Amino acid sequence: MLVLLPPSEGKATGGAGPALELGSLSLPALTDHRRAVLDELTELCAGDEEKAAGVLGLSPGLRGEIAKNAALRTAPTRPAGEIYTGVLYDALGIAGLGAAARRAAGRSLLVFSGLWGAVRIDDAIPSYRCSMGVKLPALGALGAHWRAPMAEALPEAAGDGLVLDLRSAAYATAWKPKGELAERTATVRVLQSKTVNGVEKRSVVSHFNKATKGRLVRDLLTAGYEPASPRELADALRGLGYAVEGDAPAKRGTPWALDVVVTEL
Repeated sequence: MLVLLPPSEGKATGGAGPALELGSLSLPALTDHRRAVLDELTELCAGDEEKAAGVLGLSPGLRGEIAKNAALRTAPTRPAGEIYTGVLYDALGIAGLGAAARRAAGRSLLVFSGLWGAVRIDDAIPSYRCSMGVKLPALGALGAHWRAPMAEALPEAAGDGLVLDLRSAAYATAWKPKGELAERTATVRVLQSKTVNGVEKRSVVSHFNKATKGRLVRDLLTAGYEPASPRELADALRGLGYAVEGDAPAKRGTPWALDVVVTEL
């Protein structure tokens, strides 16, 4: 099973690891494209601060991120699983996983990134600020920049197992599974159900969405489940107590779309 996650906007700072070594990161097919983004990002942030803030979409309160990006090559690193924070990662709770679940997380979780393309949670990276929606002056839109190398690297990473795609829309632009691999892919939408005047109403709520996705990944890892297909995934989640709706898509070469319905966190 390969689980595709979005990064968090906020990231932990500091670290005790050595400076970044691009060649040590997972998915080596992405190395040249990582270097290209890193080179332009650090040069941009070492120059005109106003220009860098505009390109990165930073408010005045986030200007410190520019200096952080400028120093990426020499900054201390820590495992990516410690860098990413926020609602989804709090619910996932990587640090609190048991030994077997933690090993499974290292094999299964892949975090998408505007800067790195995608990294595994044990990859050593510095804290940074660069979303997939950024358009760098020379390289252009990062979603488009990553499509070709991702098309090479991701099918190999997925192997012949299930792909559980929990990415947000911006990060899904960097890679979309095709053909037979798409048929082994499941996306998940989290819907909050409320009853108003005796009528059920469902809506997508960001906090519920992120927290539930983190929790269901944690539950799969803790239970030792490694479903091989979207149908097995739906069955596994139901067995863990989730209300799951959805069935096989009518069109071949299309990912499954599963809805997880929640009433409370």
